[in-house]
Formats: sequence, structure tokens, C-alpha cells
Amino acid sequence: MSKEKPAVGRDEYDTDYKAGQDNVQFLGLDVHNPVFGISAFIIFAFVIGSIAFPDSAKEVLMAARGWSINNFDWFYMIAGNIFVLFCLALIFLPMGKIRLGGTDAKAEHSTIAWFCMLFAAGMGIGLMFWSVAEPVAYYTGWYGTPLNVEARSPEAESLAMGATMFHWGLHPWAIYAVVALALAFFAYNKGLPLTIRSAFYPLFGERVWGVLGHFVDILAVIATIFGLATSLGFGAQQATSGLHFLFDIPNTLTTQIVVIAVVTGVAIISVARGLDGGVKLLSNINMIIAALLAIFVLIVGHTGAIFGAMGTTLVGYIENILPLSNMVGREDETFYHGWTVFYWAWWISWSPFVGMFIARVSRGRTVREFIIAVLLVPTLVSVVWMAIFGGSAIEQVQQGTGALADGIGEVSLAMFQMFEHLPLTSVISFIAIVLVLVFFVTSSDSGSLVIDGITAGGKTDAPMSQRIFWAVLEGIIAVALLVGGGSEALTAIQAAAITIGLPFTLLLLVMCVSLFKGLKSDLKFVK
Repeated sequence: MSKEKPAVGRDEYDTDYKAGQDNVQFLGLDVHNPVFGISAFIIFAFVIGSIAFPDSAKEVLMAARGWSINNFDWFYMIAGNIFVLFCLALIFLPMGKIRLGGTDAKAEHSTIAWFCMLFAAGMGIGLMFWSVAEPVAYYTGWYGTPLNVEARSPEAESLAMGATMFHWGLHPWAIYAVVALALAFFAYNKGLPLTIRSAFYPLFGERVWGVLGHFVDILAVIATIFGLATSLGFGAQQATSGLHFLFDIPNTLTTQIVVIAVVTGVAIISVARGLDGGVKLLSNINMIIAALLAIFVLIVGHTGAIFGAMGTTLVGYIENILPLSNMVGREDETFYHGWTVFYWAWWISWSPFVGMFIARVSRGRTVREFIIAVLLVPTLVSVVWMAIFGGSAIEQVQQGTGALADGIGEVSLAMFQMFEHLPLTSVISFIAIVLVLVFFVTSSDSGSLVIDGITAGGKTDAPMSQRIFWAVLEGIIAVALLVGGGSEALTAIQAAAITIGLPFTLLLLVMCVSLFKGLKSDLKFVK
């Protein structure tokens, strides 16, 4: 089997394995054997079990989630810190000059469009869901307080904003950056298939094309589809809560199914239009709407308090990042396990999906440019976003204004309850609902691209019908879980995805070693 001549500044590994080499044709699909078959079997077994026995499935899978979080909290925390330090080191090391795709590679997307895509796929929907609920929860002690600070005290405000940023700042983006950079480097600089297993080639060689690689890719597919399906289900519940709050539309199962159907339908259209006409376009629209919403709230809200919250958020984050990163002698167990360790497991379980998508759109960037854009820029944007929405919400709590003054009731309504006491409530709330739905479309669309790539053996030109198949399947699974078991079934499948975060944490640590070894071998191309 012949190999292409390496491009300038590229040095391919000595392997004849090609993307899609082990693929089989099945009902018009071009899928990898056995990744597709085993993944499909496990996914359907879990979904059917969760629908048939929602309470039992939730009990078993929640127990597995609790076991992994409570017994390996130290492991998650150490790993999260390592990922941050590793990424920051790459900014300053000589290998930061290495360009993804070789020295002559050109960026395929403008910097703004690139940032919009990685941000929309990475955390956009989460920021909509938690930017109000999380700071208020920490400030009021709804489910534990960070570092056992006294709820509603002056110190609680700074720590609430700082802890929120801790969960949405450097640590989660470092997790995404490790996976994304490894996949992009080994695909574009070493000529390996764009799939998770390729990131381990420097350590395991040809064995990554066998059982070891199958195991890694199957874990990635399961974590991704479970994460997307449960997020779509919970997101439908949030959207219908907003529609009921705003327009008095009944918050029923039927309404939730309609929301999922609409999101899935738009996602299918987006998938059919391809990366540029689909995800890229929607991501740009997302960021424009998000910027307008943030500016609108900044203007009509308590502007002075919001600007003050920006300083409080940034200072609180910087002051508390080390204490919050520490796992020794923690006495705030409810917060520590229920929030931080849970988040780390969740981000890691999402890392194959977000990491691979970011890799797909990052050819032509230098390692240094990549890390700064993926790690630092989103963190700074999140500081502003959290200050605007979280700061406004805490200010309402302190003033005794509205439902939030009594703390968090229903998480999905927190943002709309905050909007209720701002001018033009209906306009702001409607924009927020539209933004939530569009963010879900981009997640479904980009997720379909990722799952299709993994189950197609790293091929990026598989039939369009495959991407549509995965987009439809995500919607079907979400609907089936809601109809068959409701929130119980959704929670069970989410617990399964989070539990997968434990083995993936170990894989990501090994991936750091593999990536460093690969980057070191390309230093000879750095000018």
C-alpha cells in the first residue's frame, strides 16, 4: 500500500494503516468493524435497560457514578491540574511553534469563525444553563458552599463567582485542549486517521489498530452519544420550562418531544449542508445572538454592579484557584464531590466529542496559537459572561428581589427568573430560548460529525447519510428515554457517561505523554 509523500514540515509514522481500512459496507453505511457494531449493541442495551427499568437502572448507574467520584476524587483532581500545567507549558516550550499540518499549512477558517465553532461545541449550552443557577447556588448554600464559606456572607460572593469560574475556566478547557491537540497533531502532522486511537500510536505502535484501539474508540462513542442524548433530553426540559414561563405553553412530555424533533430536524439540515454551511454558520449565529443577549442584559440591568462583578469574578477565580484545586484535607465534601469532581468527570467524558470536533477545524494553527485560543480566550470570555448573568443574579439575591432571593428552586428556570426582574423581560427571555435551541442544534450537528468519524475508522468523507443517521439516532434516544423513563432514565444514562470519565482520565494522562513524544519528534521542523 503506497503512502503519500509527506508535506513540508511533516514526518509521517511508518505505518500502512489508512483511515477506513477495516470498514465494512452495511445498509449503505461505511462503518468500522467492530467499533460500530459493539458500540451500537452497548448503546441500545443501556437505553433499553434504562427505559424498561428506569428506577433500577438509575440506582445501579448512580451507584457506579458515586463509587467512581467518591473513591477517585484525588485522581480526577490531580489529573485536572496536570492537564492545565501541561497546556500552559506548551505555550512557552519551543514545540509551541509547531504548525498543525506542517510548516506550509494554512488555516482553513478565519480566527473568529474558528473561535465561534470551538466555543459553541465546547460549552455554549452549559453557560446558558448554569451561568445564573451556579453562582446563586454557591452564594446561598443550595447544595454545599465552596470551601465551607458561610452562605450569603461578603466572602461568599467572591468565592461563589470564583468557584463558578473554576468549573468553567482553565481546567475544563485544558481537558478539551489535550484531546483536540493530540488528534489534530497525529492526523495532520503524522498522517494517522482522525480518530481517538491514533493519539496513542507513539507509545503502542501498530497495536492501536487492534483490540486496544477498538476499546478506546468504543468508549469514546458511548460517552459521546450518551452525553449528547441526555443533554438533548434535559435541554428539552429546560426549553419547555422557559416556554411555559414565557408563553404559558404547557410544560408536558408532548412539548418536550416537539422541541427535540425541531432541534433534530434543524440539525439534520445543518449536517446535510456540511461543515461550512452547517456548524460553522450556526456557530457564528450563536455567538452573535449570545453577544447581543449579554450586551442587552449589561445595558438594561444594573450596569455598575455588573462591571463590579467582573472584577469580583476574576479576582475570586485567581485567589481561589489553588485552594479549589487542592484535594487534601477538604472539609466541604458536599461541594467538592457534588460539584467539582462531578464536573471533572463530566468534562472528561465529553472530551472525545469536543476534542475531536475542535481538531477537525484547527488545521493550520500553531500549537501556541491553538492553546491560547482554546484555553485562555474562552476563560476570559466566560469571566465576562458569568459576571453579567451570575453577577446580576447574586445582586437580585442580595436585594431580596424575586424568586432567586429564596435560592434555587428549579434549576432550569433560574435564568428566566432573573430576567423577570429586568426591563423587556419577554424579549430577553425569548432571545435566551432561541439561543438555547441553536446551541443544542450545533451540539447535535458537531456530535454527529464526531461519532461518524470514529465509527467510520477516522474517515472524514463518509456518506452524508451516516451523519444524518447519527443526528436522528441522538434525537430518537432522547425521546425514547423521556417517554420510557423520564428524568430517571435520563439521569441513569448521564451517570453511565460520567462513570466512563474514570477510565478516560487515565487515557488522557497517557495521551499527554504520547503527545509530548510526538511533538518532540517534530521539533526538527521548527524554524
